[in-house]
Amino acid sequence: MSVDTIGFVGLGNMGSVLAGNLVEAGHEVITHDLSGPGRSPTGAEFVSDLTQLARRAAVVVLSLPDGGTSEQVARAIAQAPQRKMTHVVDTSTVGVAAAEAIDGLLTETGASYVDAPVSGGVAGARARTLSVMYAGTDAACRVVDPVLTGLSDRRRRVGERPGMAQALKLANNFLSATALAATSEAIAFGLSVGLEMETMLEVIDASSGQSAASRDKFPNHVLTGRYAAGFANSLMSKDLKLYLGAVAACGASSALATVTESVWEQFAAADPGVDFTRIYPFVAGR
Repeated sequence: MSVDTIGFVGLGNMGSVLAGNLVEAGHEVITHDLSGPGRSPTGAEFVSDLTQLARRAAVVVLSLPDGGTSEQVARAIAQAPQRKMTHVVDTSTVGVAAAEAIDGLLTETGASYVDAPVSGGVAGARARTLSVMYAGTDAACRVVDPVLTGLSDRRRRVGERPGMAQALKLANNFLSATALAATSEAIAFGLSVGLEMETMLEVIDASSGQSAASRDKFPNHVLTGRYAAGFANSLMSKDLKLYLGAVAACGASSALATVTESVWEQFAAADPGVDFTRIYPFVAGR
C-alpha cells in the first residue's frame, strides 16, 4: 500500500535524520517543530502548525522527548478539523502506559497508533542501521509499512498491541545504561592499576565482558574525547525511570535496575543534558 504525504513532528537530533531518511526514500514529507524550520531536512516542507500537518498527511510520525509531549501532539492532530490523518507512528520512547493511553485516545477518534521506538543512535539513523521495533494491529502495520521501510533498513515487529515495543525498548535501554555505567567503573579501575584504556577495550571487546559500550561508545566517544553519541544523559535517566515504573506495574524484579537508575539520576542532576557517554568521567571522578 502506498502512502502519499507523510507528516513528521519533532526535529531533534534523531527526528531530523529520520525525516531526512523519508525524503531520501522518495516520500513527500511535511515537518513541524516548535523550534522552527531550522532542522527540517532539505526536500521536506515545513509547516507552522499541527492542524496543517493533520489536514495534509494520512500518516504522521512522531519523534518527541517524552510521553506527555507525544500524547499532547497526538491529541492535537486527532482533533484537527477536516483532518486527513488516519495513522500515527511514534518513534519516541514514551513508556508502556503512555503508549497505551495514546492508542486509546486515537482509537476513540477512529485513528490507529503504531508504537515504534528506535535504537542505535543518530549514527545508526544516518547509516540506516537503526533498529526500529514496532507493535500494532495487522491492519495498522500494513498501512504504515512503507513509512517504517523509509525510516531504516532494520525493522522488527515485536507485538500486536501498542506498548509492547515500548516494553522492549525500555528493557534494551536498561541493558545499555547498565553496560555503559559498569564499563565505566571497570575502565576506571584498570587505569588505576596502570593499564591503558585502549588495551583494556581491545581485550574486553574480544572477551566475555564485551558490549555496545566496549564495542562502540568507549572507542568512538570516550577514548577519542568526542563524547558525541547524540543522546542526552537526562533522556537516559528518564527512560530508566519509565523502565522501573513498568517493572513495578507488572511485579517483576528490579534489583539491578534500581541501582543503575540511581547512578544515572545522580549523573543527570550533576551535569544535565550532556551526552550520555560522559558518564565515564562522572563515574571515574566519584
